[in-house]
Order: sequence, then C-alpha cells, then structure tokens
Amino acid sequence: MIKTLYPKFRSWSNTGSIFIISDTHFDDLDCKLMDKNWISVAEQQEILRSTIHRNDTLIHLGDVGNIERLEQTWKKGKKPYSILITGNHDETASKFKCFFDEIYTGPLFIAEKILLSHEPIDLSFCLNIHGHNHAGKQFPDKNHINLATNVCGYKPMNLKSIIELGYLSKINSIHRETIDNATKRKSIWLYYFWILRGKKNASKRSRRTKICRY
Repeated sequence: MIKTLYPKFRSWSNTGSIFIISDTHFDDLDCKLMDKNWISVAEQQEILRSTIHRNDTLIHLGDVGNIERLEQTWKKGKKPYSILITGNHDETASKFKCFFDEIYTGPLFIAEKILLSHEPIDLSFCLNIHGHNHAGKQFPDKNHINLATNVCGYKPMNLKSIIELGYLSKINSIHRETIDNATKRKSIWLYYFWILRGKKNASKRSRRTKICRY
C-alpha cells in the first residue's frame, strides 16, 4: 500500500503496483503526424500486457483512442483495475465504462503533492503527472512528469518508483508554500513600513530644524 496517497485512493495499491500512462490514441489516424515513429497498436498492447498484471492498477490520463483495443489487451479475467482521467479527445465518459472501473472528468489530487490530469497544470506545490504534450520532454521540470505514451517510450510508469526516486521531496507542500508566502509578504510589509516611518521621522526633524532657525 502507498501510504502517501489519500485514504480514498490507497486501495489502488492494495494488491499490486499502480502504473500510469497517457495518450495511447489507439487507431487514431493522426498518430504518425504527432510522431513519425509511433509504434503499432499491437506493439503498444504487448508493452501494456507485459508491464501491468491483474493485481495491478492502471491509471490512464486520457486520449485513449479505440476503447476496444484496450479491452483486447488483456485476456478475460486478467484485466487490471483501471482508472481514467478523461482527455480532450475522449468524447463522453460513458463510452469508457465498459473497461474502466473509475472515471474522472477533471484533474484529481490523489495525495497532498500529487495531481493527475490530462493537460499539464502549473502549480508550485505539487507534482503534476500528465499527458497531452506529444512533443515535450518526459521530465520538463521538478513539478511535471509527462507520460504521453510516445514521450515515455510507450511504457507506463510505476507510481511507487516516482515516489521512491524522490520527486516529491523536491516540492514544498501547499502548507509550506502558504507559510513561506505569508512570511515573505510580512517581510515586505515591514520593509516598507520602516522606510515610510524613516521618511516620516526625517520630515519631522526637517521641520524642527526650520523652526529652530527662526
């Protein structure tokens, strides 16, 4: 079990590992336009089948493509527990209920510092695991991991490995960010307070000097 996750989502890792992938685009005609080296559906299926097993959990971050291809990937009774965060190419969520056990139509915080989404989201207090960007890097910065299938070599990434490799340790929590920002604002306020106070005192001294001269 991954205790880092919020209690609601810990069951995903009760019996195995959690693997994340995005943008499989099964049978989509524009795959080769996005990446001329895009591999075949059969090759994608084989990678998924050899990586994710019945006791594991699959998290798909959207733009599935032909859902029948995903259904055909595992033999009957071998399918992993599966979660979908819908993408911009996924028409209606109900279309995917035949395969996915849980479907979310927007970004999802599964832990204090872990945000799952289809498109990248810029937040300084979390690690955003996303897809959508087919021309980007897999690790563009400390706050993002891009798991669009052609970017990550078509292989799902193990969530536990992400945590154990220390990606979360590089990020301040929202509580730390709030405290640091409040401290920063207070420091700035005090800085200008003393500047204004100094100017005010200087003005008083100037008036006294003029009065003494007369």
